[in-house]
This record gives sequence, C-alpha cells and structure tokens, in this order.
Amino acid sequence: MDWQTIIAYLFGLGLIYLFIWILYYPLKITTKIILNTLGGAILLIFLNLIGRFFNYIIPINPVTALVIGFLGIPGVILLIILKFLIL
Repeated sequence: MDWQTIIAYLFGLGLIYLFIWILYYPLKITTKIILNTLGGAILLIFLNLIGRFFNYIIPINPVTALVIGFLGIPGVILLIILKFLIL
C-alpha cells in the first residue's frame, strides 16, 4: 500500500465519523424530548385520575401538551402551580 491509499482510508474514516456524529447528536436530543414528554404525560394522566376524587383536573390541550413536551415533569409541576394560582 502506498501513502495515498492510506490517506484516502483515513479521510474516509474521518467522513464516516463526522456523519455518525452529525446524526447522533440530534437523535440524542430527540430521544431526551420524547422521554420528557412521556414522563410528563404519564404523570399528568395519573394526576388527573387521582384528581377526579378531589375535583382537581388539569385539561390536556395543545398548550399543556407543549409545556409538558418542552419541560417534562417540571412542566407538570408548573401546571399544578399555575392551576393553584389561577383558581
């Protein structure tokens, strides 16, 4: 093997590493957002099931879904605090 072939292989490996890194980072962020959303949604559904006995329900609508989607479980806590402040 000559040095040009070795450089071509190293350049190819570098490109493969770059593509994997470019695809991995957004996937990592997307996975985190999905897990936050699922955790918050499960907590909100559980809160609504328990809250029915106490006449305390937080409706699931696009605004609450966005808050839960971006913040996750802290978003549910924020919605609970806002519900107490408004009512």
